[in-house]
Order: sequence, then structure tokens, then C-alpha cells
Amino acid sequence: MTSGVRALVLPVSQRRSLEELGEDLDLSSGDTRSKRSAFWTMLTLSSVIAACGVLTDSTATVIGAMIIAPLSTPIMGIALGSVRRRRTGGLGVVLCACVLVVAVGMVFSQVLPGDYDLLSNSQISSRTSPGLLDLVAALATGLAGAVALARRDVAAVLPGVAIAISLVPPLVVSGVCLGRLDGWPALGALVLFVSNFFALVFGGMVIFASLGYDGAAGGPARRAYAAMALLFAAVFIPLAANTALTLLLEIWTGRAKTAAQQWLANQPGASVTSVDAASRTMHIHVRLPGDLPPVQPLLDRLRGQIPDGVPIVVEESRGRRVDAGRVGD
Repeated sequence: MTSGVRALVLPVSQRRSLEELGEDLDLSSGDTRSKRSAFWTMLTLSSVIAACGVLTDSTATVIGAMIIAPLSTPIMGIALGSVRRRRTGGLGVVLCACVLVVAVGMVFSQVLPGDYDLLSNSQISSRTSPGLLDLVAALATGLAGAVALARRDVAAVLPGVAIAISLVPPLVVSGVCLGRLDGWPALGALVLFVSNFFALVFGGMVIFASLGYDGAAGGPARRAYAAMALLFAAVFIPLAANTALTLLLEIWTGRAKTAAQQWLANQPGASVTSVDAASRTMHIHVRLPGDLPPVQPLLDRLRGQIPDGVPIVVEESRGRRVDAGRVGD
């Protein structure tokens, strides 16, 4: 960050001192007993609130959990410690916190009925398939959070930063999915948390180093930046792959909907209500007043439009379900 931009974004008159930041972000300094008591109490309560919000599909409840969740404090403490080349124990606190939140999610998952469809819950489905835009948003949020912490006059925006960055909810979702023995969604939610974690640390390191909090003439620790860059790349790759897969699925579902509309073109009053992909199967939802026409012409139309071997299921609005077969067979 150049001196001109730094002076504009972080004016000297509003910058907090290193001692002030350290007191707020380092749980191992000062009155450690009170700090840790408050941290674990609020983390447990925010986990319970998030679990209730996730299981009831309540956005407002999940936002409430985000606001009171204290997990960003040790994460930003890791960023400050990395810049200062000091160990604060923040990483161990974050790992233990992750175990606690995931465990809460697993416990609450036991109240769900046996046939509950996890991906029908928007609070779960929205956190199990992260993409590149989630990483970009997390990075911007990390920068915003670090700026808010470093300036005395913008502390009021910290609740907004807490809402913008998703830390406790994806861990709860991961625990819920693990409790239901559904590994892939659990992994997706965990990747979302990890990407947000690295984005917060990276953003914090950039801002804190630009303020000269490294405390050394040689600048911030290069090894810390190199390690963060490697870890960031490790997160970037699966997010990029998932983004590409999501775009492909949108293209394939669009083509499948067009083919299904052509298939029903000669059926008066028939329509395609939606097309979606779940568990590697293409589901085509239709509404029609009479009997379902033969499905083989549908498979013929889908050949070359979506990959061969994809199972096709046609579901009528009246509840009938027809396994049409696989494309290309």
C-alpha cells in the first residue's frame, strides 16, 4: 500500500496503537482469564443460535449468530502475530473453536427426521458449494475488518463485517452434515470456512503490515506471506473447480430444459416447471393435464446436449416419478 493511499484509508490521527490492537486481539495477554471466559461463552452461545437458525432455515437467526460470534478475534490475532513474527496461540484457539462448533452442529443434527433432505434447506445448501466469488467477498471483508480494527473512528462497522464474513454458520453446517453422515456437503461447508479464514488472515496481514506493525526495519515476515500465499492457492483451486462445475451445471440444466420443452411441445397445456441436478441425476419437473408421453424421445433430444451417462428422472406435479434412463444408452 503506497503512502498516499495509506494516509487516505488509514489517516495517522485515527490509527490505533500496536498496544491497543494487541490488547484486543491477543487472548493470551492482559486479563487472559476474563478474555477466554468471554470468548468461549459467546462462541458456545453463537454456535447454538447458528444451529437453531440453520435447522429452522431462518436467515435472521443465523445473522444473529454471526453478530455475536467472537471467532474473528483470534483469527485477526493470528494476522497481527504473523506480521509481528510472534506466536500468540491464536491458531490453537481457532482449531479448538472449530471442534466445538462442529460438535454443536453434530449434536443438533440428531433432532432431524431420518428422511430429511439437507440440501432442501437454503441455509445448508448455500454453504456447501462455495465458489470464487465467496473467496473474493471474504478477502474484501478481511480488508474491511482489518481497517475497522486499525481505525478508531469506524468501529461501528464491525457488526456489519461480522455479518459479511461467514465463520460459525459453515462450521455448524459441516457438523450437521457430518451428524447425518453426509460427507461431501460437510466438506464443502468446511472449505467455505477455510477460505474465509485465510482471507481474513491475509487481509489483516496486508493492513497491519502497511501500518508498520511488523516492528522490524526489514518489513513484514516474508515467510509468513509465502505460507499464506501457498495456503491461499490451495483454497483457490477447489473453489475455482467448483465454480467451473457450477457454470457447467447451469449450462446443462438450461439445455435440458429446452430439450424437455421441445419434447412436450405437442402436449396441450403441458409445461416444464424446473430442471435441477442432484446426486449426479438430472431431475425434470413437468406439469401436464394428461398422461406422460414416451420418454425415449426426451433422451434422444438430450443426447449431445448434456454428457452421456447422466440419469434422467421426470417428475410430474401430481407426484408421479419416472426414471427415464441414462442419456446415450
